[in-house]
Amino acid sequence: MRIPHTATGAPAAPRLRGTRAAPAGPLATPAATPAPGGTGHATTEGAPGMQSEPTSTGVRTRSQHQRRRRIVQAAAALASRGGVEAMQMRTVAERAGVALGTLYRYFPSKMDLVVAVVGEEIDLLEGSIERRPPSAETASGRAVDVLMRATRGLMREPELADALIRSLIMAEVETPLGDRMTGLLLRVAGARPGAGAAGEEQYALAGSLASVWVHELLEMLRGRRTYDQIQRRIEIAAARLLSDFHPPPSPER
Repeated sequence: MRIPHTATGAPAAPRLRGTRAAPAGPLATPAATPAPGGTGHATTEGAPGMQSEPTSTGVRTRSQHQRRRRIVQAAAALASRGGVEAMQMRTVAERAGVALGTLYRYFPSKMDLVVAVVGEEIDLLEGSIERRPPSAETASGRAVDVLMRATRGLMREPELADALIRSLIMAEVETPLGDRMTGLLLRVAGARPGAGAAGEEQYALAGSLASVWVHELLEMLRGRRTYDQIQRRIEIAAARLLSDFHPPPSPER
């Protein structure tokens, strides 16, 4: 069920999706082909048995990065109009301007595509937080700021948000949403890094808050919550779950 309910009265916020520099990170590049004769050397395209030169490797890597980003953007555009059902692999390939086989080398399944789109959304959220960090005095206040920014950004494209959240909940593979949102909440809450029971407890508490947010977002997509109701519930949960978190240290003067 895809019900594109937009929240009324929600404060304006920069849209999470949009034009930006491609995120840094490892690429899903095709595996190298062994050279004939069992030498084990990787071959370059069109030059069997020859190892790639550094310059050509850099050019090819940039091309692969751009191709991967086009695929992810094409998948997100389709999902924003028709949900995950619209993310047919052949349609994504056609929209991205790549061969179907190329698409499968980057993303072996539709779920891999969904995970990549989610990663793109979180990259955009993290970029927004780096540019404008939350300024609340309490850990809970900073966490609420982050989660409501994410809510506003996702709800600008409710079909996409619905598709992503539902797919990740039903997925049988590990997805980055929970861990990345938990890590982001820990950073803005000023969690003290370290091992042991204290670190595990903080991670569990931040993870629980992220889970509350996902649930409330789904309720909003179903038309059962308004933006203000979600914010109030997240404020209550954050105040309880993050009450023992310390504020980040003040910069030395």
